[in-house]
Amino acid sequence: MRCRAWLHTILLVLFSAQTAVAAQHPDPIIAIIIDDLGMQHERGIQVATLPAPIACSILPHSPYAKAIARQAHRNGKEVLLHLPMQSEQGHLLEPGALTSNMSRQDMHNTLLNDLASIPHVSGINNHMGSLLTQRPEAMDWLMYAVKQRGQLYFVDSRTTAATVALQAARAHRIPSTRRDVFLDHDPRPQAIRIQLRRLLQAARRHGTALAIGHPHIDTMQVLSEWLPTLASEGVRLVPVASIIERRKHRSHQIWHAYWSPLQKAVKNSKP
Repeated sequence: MRCRAWLHTILLVLFSAQTAVAAQHPDPIIAIIIDDLGMQHERGIQVATLPAPIACSILPHSPYAKAIARQAHRNGKEVLLHLPMQSEQGHLLEPGALTSNMSRQDMHNTLLNDLASIPHVSGINNHMGSLLTQRPEAMDWLMYAVKQRGQLYFVDSRTTAATVALQAARAHRIPSTRRDVFLDHDPRPQAIRIQLRRLLQAARRHGTALAIGHPHIDTMQVLSEWLPTLASEGVRLVPVASIIERRKHRSHQIWHAYWSPLQKAVKNSKP
């Protein structure tokens, strides 16, 4: 019973700290990444020219990687390396993929070659990777290599609930975060609209939310219709780096609030 009461008190303190921090950030923000770019020129340029700070995640060594990255950069958009990784399902791997049988040096060299194939890269997120992102050693090797490159952030696409990629990135002090919503796992327009509503709900509840989508025809059409309505929702669309910074700041605030004299008083009170 004493253990249960202690746990209840800790949860109450954390909830109080999160509530206090959320009240200081009345403007919820979202970010959107569009993956799998580089294989089709027209779709890639369409994403790169959308009138919003939507991040463009590009497959390494793909035919139109450089052209799409340059167009996105000219339009003030973030460019990400969409880093292919081995999946549990055994999907065909794109050029530049990381696999479980690679040595540490092979992984490092592959990452460097992938980054060299795309200009203006500011971040990385995984393409597939449901197998590799579960491997602590592989993720440690990868994040060590990312850290050596400097000035890059990492987004865990969360293609498996068992991923340890985000923990590895944080262990290496790489600016990092995770995906909250997949926009088009079901590519039907109505399903995409539902996911966009979930994205806004998550942002209002937590202060931030990050979505990943793909350059499907219906996804692009729904986004083109939805973006002009966003201002009326009281939610801002921002670069991925802004989500990472806000979440980092919020974590620090929650930690500070938890250890504040007021929260200590709650901690020390009897149930």
